Amino acid sequence: MAIAKAERLMNLALCLLGTRRPLSKRELRESIEAYLEAGSDDSFNRMFERDKDDLRELGLVIETVESLDGEIGYLARRDSNRLPPITLDAEEAAALGLAAKVWQQARLAGAASGALQKLRAAGLPEDVDPYEAHGALEPRIPVHEAAFEPLMLACRDRRPVVFEYRKANAAQPEPRHVEPWALECWRGHWYLAGWDRDRGAERVFRLSRITGKVRSRGGRYTAPVPDVVTVRETVASWAGETADRSARIRLRSGAGYPLRAKATSVRELGDGWDELEIPYGHGLDAWLVEFGPDVVVLEPAELRADVVDRLRAVAKG
Repeated sequence: MAIAKAERLMNLALCLLGTRRPLSKRELRESIEAYLEAGSDDSFNRMFERDKDDLRELGLVIETVESLDGEIGYLARRDSNRLPPITLDAEEAAALGLAAKVWQQARLAGAASGALQKLRAAGLPEDVDPYEAHGALEPRIPVHEAAFEPLMLACRDRRPVVFEYRKANAAQPEPRHVEPWALECWRGHWYLAGWDRDRGAERVFRLSRITGKVRSRGGRYTAPVPDVVTVRETVASWAGETADRSARIRLRSGAGYPLRAKATSVRELGDGWDELEIPYGHGLDAWLVEFGPDVVVLEPAELRADVVDRLRAVAKG
């Protein structure tokens, strides 16, 4: 259905852009196969009006012209729908190239490559190579979770979804009905921020804990979508980036370099262990579990209990 509508919109746009005079509904219906297959005039009229509105929402300037005999016609003048020339300096081109290189996922890599080719054709300086390496590090955002693509499309199209989600301290997954806002990557893990309909509150879900298929649901959003900055702050808080306290842990020597990078103090204990003081915020217990037997929580007691509960849940499978 989505492919058929996209093809119909493309054909209508080409007809309106390619004509030198306004085309009536009758002429447009005779020129586009999908309109010819409409069962009735009412069905065609509804389809045409929706398509015309969709093209206008996409930015196509469609003029409505009335002829001397009162017939209504439509056209999209090329001069009204031509984008201004695109000019990029070396720094801007380098930023676009860096963004394109970040993606390893095939779907987005192809889109990024195609966009850069169009920018080159539109006037990107020939002496600027967007793919040129600008440092010793190769930026990457790996995407391994099967839930990524359907959630990305749901965020784009503003469609509610339902999926099975297993919390870190739970033995079995449970269904979640969510209005997805955005996907964010923190510390190499992907998170979905959105509105949990069952709980009536905003929630953040780690994609690696989503089991089974992500299924779309009909209907509109019931909660307002915050701006992207607020969403990122929400994900940062749930992912443990926002800390208002400190925790003390024992860490095996030579292990846990991400924890050492966050530590505010490090003290050698001997016997292959160090003591670290690290910022403590929401989500720290889930992060510590990833280091397994290399980490022992000393305090606070509530963090230690949360880590133990998560490890027991993992052991139970």
